[in-house]
Amino acid sequence: MINPTDSFGAPPLWKNGPVPGAFYNFPGSNVDKQHISQHSQAPVTTATSVIAFAFNSGVIIAGDLLASYGSLARFRDCPRIMKVNDNIILGAGGDYGDFQYVKDFIEQKVIDEECLDDGFKLKPKSLYCWLTRIMYNRRSRFDPFWNTFVVGGLQDGVPFLGTVDKLGTAYEDKAICTGYGAHLALPLIRDALDKNPLLSEVEAVALLKKCMEVLYYRDARSFPKYQIGIITEDGIKIEGPIDVNQKWELAHMIH
Repeated sequence: MINPTDSFGAPPLWKNGPVPGAFYNFPGSNVDKQHISQHSQAPVTTATSVIAFAFNSGVIIAGDLLASYGSLARFRDCPRIMKVNDNIILGAGGDYGDFQYVKDFIEQKVIDEECLDDGFKLKPKSLYCWLTRIMYNRRSRFDPFWNTFVVGGLQDGVPFLGTVDKLGTAYEDKAICTGYGAHLALPLIRDALDKNPLLSEVEAVALLKKCMEVLYYRDARSFPKYQIGIITEDGIKIEGPIDVNQKWELAHMIH
């Protein structure tokens, strides 16, 4: 029974009905006012930047191994670069638990594709489009996955790179960085690609290592160990953990 004095003494909307601003159990319903579901309002255990760009024969992508619990560098062995299949490589930033949840979806989708045994494999643009639907669907239910995904791969032999965020916003580009990397690493990559649009794999690896070094110096949520994923026509390589080449002599005022 609703107390008529609730909600600043406002009377019920109708006889034996709900008081304005109060919960009401309609006849025949089994709603428990004490166990109303809630959606997460913010990410909990988070990972930072993903760095990715295309070079002359493929795509390179990297992310460090740290998952922070708030501001605490709590988990230091959390890989965020995954091989989807022979055509696709994926990186993720944001909530690590949500990434693991979506990762299970993706792995099951790959298994379903293989079970069809029709000679076709999931392509990067297909996964990219599918992820936009997944992310937008959850956003529309006001329960988003707190992630930004970067999808890289070879689409009919041509390097492809696209990103999807927690709102389902998506775009393709030759260079994509998430988090702090969008402010610190992306200008370095764009400058290098403007000077040489057809970077070799060796040059791409050197540029990416430089970006990870800069991020470690400047991003308080970064970590000196990271993974690099490379996809070319020869296949996919995921290397790491790789240590950041630290040069603290640059901080000449510290003794």
